[in-house]
Amino acid sequence: VLSHNLCTVLNVPHDPVALEEHFRDDDEGPVSNQGYMPYLNKFILEKVQGNFDKVEFNRMCWTLCAKKNLSKSPLLISDEDAFKVWVIFNFLSEDKYPLIIVPEEIEYLLKKLTEAMGVGWQQEQFDHYKIALNTSREGLSAWELIDLVGSGQFSKGMDRQTVSMAINEVFNELILDVLKQGYMLKKGHKRKNWMERWFVLKPNIISYYVSEDLKDKKGDIILDGNCCVEALPDKDGKKCLFLIKCLDKSFEISASDKKKKQEWIQAIQTTVNLLKAGSPPPHKEARQKRKELRQKLLAEQEELERQMKELQTANENKQRELETVRKQLEAAAARAAEEEKKRLQTQVELQDRFSLELEREKMVRQKMEEQVAQKSSELEQYLQRVRELEEMYKQLQEALEDERQARQDEETVRKLQARLLEEESAKRAELEKWHLQQQQTIQMTEAEKQELENQRMIKEQALQVAMQQLEQLELERKEALEQYEEVKKKLETAANNTKSWKDKVAHHEGLIRLIEPGSKNPHLITNWGPAAFTEAELEQRQRSWKGKKATSE
Repeated sequence: VLSHNLCTVLNVPHDPVALEEHFRDDDEGPVSNQGYMPYLNKFILEKVQGNFDKVEFNRMCWTLCAKKNLSKSPLLISDEDAFKVWVIFNFLSEDKYPLIIVPEEIEYLLKKLTEAMGVGWQQEQFDHYKIALNTSREGLSAWELIDLVGSGQFSKGMDRQTVSMAINEVFNELILDVLKQGYMLKKGHKRKNWMERWFVLKPNIISYYVSEDLKDKKGDIILDGNCCVEALPDKDGKKCLFLIKCLDKSFEISASDKKKKQEWIQAIQTTVNLLKAGSPPPHKEARQKRKELRQKLLAEQEELERQMKELQTANENKQRELETVRKQLEAAAARAAEEEKKRLQTQVELQDRFSLELEREKMVRQKMEEQVAQKSSELEQYLQRVRELEEMYKQLQEALEDERQARQDEETVRKLQARLLEEESAKRAELEKWHLQQQQTIQMTEAEKQELENQRMIKEQALQVAMQQLEQLELERKEALEQYEEVKKKLETAANNTKSWKDKVAHHEGLIRLIEPGSKNPHLITNWGPAAFTEAELEQRQRSWKGKKATSE
């Protein structure tokens, strides 16, 4: 039955087969596990085109829920007025379940009602009510709103008829989109006579009826962005005239007075301007703006709460940090007091130590005075020692001269030894050369062997002579080494003497600087180090060796 009635009200074809198919697995029907909402969404609500009477649809929903939820206590409003308040609640409520109307929308509705009743708005009274409401809940349900309006709390002194008229006016504006309504005179198109009609202005149409009960509708004036309205001068005994121009027709209308005329002209022109801009009706646009403002305020409040939580967390962290710092300061203060105590104790100890040091310094000063007297006597001894050092200096010069002569002898022996070594090297090279030639001669033919044998004998004799010369050179080298050892011993003796004199001079506080012999001529370098002979001696030795070599050949 419910599905059939919904399809009838919403102008949707009813399909009983789909209903039976949806619940075929369960004998309990609408209370099955699949539920009624999936069927309602799929087979009824998805097929709605929008060409249905919303008031009749609301009336059906009201019939389903009013008996169960409507308060049993007596109200100042009728059931019809309660229905209208319920429909207004559905329009103004938030888009989430369970549906509630927030205090801002309650204030908007009550202001509309009091304005329609012609009484002043009691802001202070509503503020007290709002404070009491916010402490307990976020808003009111539909039935609580009906109780609030029906209790007369904000319409004291008004009779039931006035309250009912105010509810009806607000219902017409918010639900039926009635922007303005009232009696005016309209000039006929055929008879050109003037007849009184009840005009109802909506966002895209002006309908006119015989009376305000809206039972006998006489026609419509379709509005669009091309329509316009303009005032007309009085004529034919009619006053407060204005003209509504549409594409196909024009309508002459007479208001009851100038105020009504101006109100209707302004209302119609505002409606045309909204149609041009494609904007919704003013009350719907205002509702959307209020909703966006609430969402913005809610987002700002949530952001503020988040920031407050962050600040609270940061404050708690700071408090913990401050507590830690306080404990650290207390510990530092305790350490500072301990260190101050130690410092005072150390200061006392230092004062005692300084007193002892002062006494000790006095004793040292006395000793220094005694030492000064002793130094004076030592100075005389020092002068005597200087004179002795001068005498020792003369003896040191003589020792240095002996050392220089010993070095010259060493150089001569070194030069002689180097020459002998060079001669020995040359002889060895020549012997190796002869030995190679002898090996080559052995490889000659048998015919040349006798001649080569003779030459070999000659060369062997020459080799024997060279060997004798080499032995002679070896003897001379040994003699030179013996001479070098003797010179070296002399040099070591002279160096020891020099060293003893150096130690004596250093012992006598270094007043005399030793003068050592230096190198005057450039030295030749041999395989054993600097040569012990000059270039002239080397040349003379080479000429002697070459002469001996020529004689042996």
